[in-house]
Amino acid sequence: MIKLFFSFFALVTTTAIFGQSLVGDWEGAAIVQGTELPIIFHLSKYNVDNYGATFDSPKQQAFGIACSDVIVKEDSVIILIPVIKGSYAGKLNNNKREITGNMYQSGAVLALDLKKTSDVSTVKEMKRPQTPKPPFSYKSEDIIYANADKSIQFGATFTVPLPEPGVDYFRAPIYPTVILISGSGKQDRDESIFGHKPFAVIADHLTRQGIAVLRVDDRGMGKTTGDFNKSTTSDFAEDVAAGIAYLKTRTDVDVDHIGLIGHSEGGLIAPMVASQRNDVTFVVLLAGPGIPILEMMEQQSADVMSSNGLEKSDIDQYRPLYKNTVTAIVSAKDSATASKLVFDIFKKWQVGKSPLMVKNTTGVESEKDITAFANAFIRDLMNPWFKHFMKMNPQDYLSKTNCAVLALNGEKDIQVAAKYNLAGIQSTLEKNKNKNFKVLEIPGLNHLFQHCKTCTVEEYGGLEESFDTATLELIANWIKTESTK
Repeated sequence: MIKLFFSFFALVTTTAIFGQSLVGDWEGAAIVQGTELPIIFHLSKYNVDNYGATFDSPKQQAFGIACSDVIVKEDSVIILIPVIKGSYAGKLNNNKREITGNMYQSGAVLALDLKKTSDVSTVKEMKRPQTPKPPFSYKSEDIIYANADKSIQFGATFTVPLPEPGVDYFRAPIYPTVILISGSGKQDRDESIFGHKPFAVIADHLTRQGIAVLRVDDRGMGKTTGDFNKSTTSDFAEDVAAGIAYLKTRTDVDVDHIGLIGHSEGGLIAPMVASQRNDVTFVVLLAGPGIPILEMMEQQSADVMSSNGLEKSDIDQYRPLYKNTVTAIVSAKDSATASKLVFDIFKKWQVGKSPLMVKNTTGVESEKDITAFANAFIRDLMNPWFKHFMKMNPQDYLSKTNCAVLALNGEKDIQVAAKYNLAGIQSTLEKNKNKNFKVLEIPGLNHLFQHCKTCTVEEYGGLEESFDTATLELIANWIKTESTK
């Protein structure tokens, strides 16, 4: 099975484990199709109660892959890795420097034992030449604001152009303004991933072009409060609405030209918000979904497996299992019910299938492995966000979005496939008779709008480019011209 850990788009309270700190580097190797794949986890302390983590896959040139939750209970350690829809779970041995466990992704199981090789987290520093550094040619403010009922405080950065020399400061200029909306998983305001800070790069470019930008920490991240783990896509849409309300209090914002730029899941949230309001004048969808989410995720699973070398015939046989398994988990009332449903679905699917194909696509070689497959799927997917997300159809919101729309996607995107999703966006906007939209597939770019070579998800971290500059220019020019028609 080579679904290798990488797919779609953070920290939890922990308890001391035998009084031993987990801080440091933990190294091991998984065996994939007879090949050893080294894995290194870097654990650091976020504060007195919380751990943070990243992991590297050096053979795949993937470094600094963000982990979200690090959950420690007695001798158990669970590390969640939303960017690859995966996790690691293991038991800390009595010597406190070894963990026996498994790596999981979308049901696939790989044995992975870890040894502590350093008591200091030694994260590799990657070259990220596009990450903006001060001094800036514009004003950058770190701000705090709250939603209407004050239940959530948002930490954000607002960047705004400086007035041209000679401007009357008693009649200060106002600027078109955008809110950046991140993709799946708990993200900081820069949408940091693999050492890249794409939202900081976007904000820097747009602000230099005369467009103000608000970028915000997600719930439970950075300076933003709230419980991310109990939140859904609809909750995140309410958070964007709170950002719009904040912008309307500023004297440097052109309230007649407020727009939303959403990446990945953010490209679903943007039309959700815009379809319910008349004060959003434009949206930019960066690799936003345009077909029902279950269909999008099934295609994503197939594309990721293909990028990791699986045969199309094997993938085609696997796809019904993925779809039926996810549907069962979404509909199940509890994890016990979900486990039985998935087990039964797998047994029926397995009939008549080649054992090698079953192993290659799921990692299952025995009946015991089926239970591990089911439990891994359930652990990753049985949560409020996922259940809500998988039932959604972006077309429900695009069909009610009447503001200007720019939809962009990289041709090489294997997380939100350009061919299907852009077609879905275009057909829905046409049926809605939207008079001002542009849909464009950009050659050679991946899900993060990087020029790619292998175009796998693990390559993201090995690329120095954070965001294609031509696409940045396209977005800025569109906002300044087409979006205001």
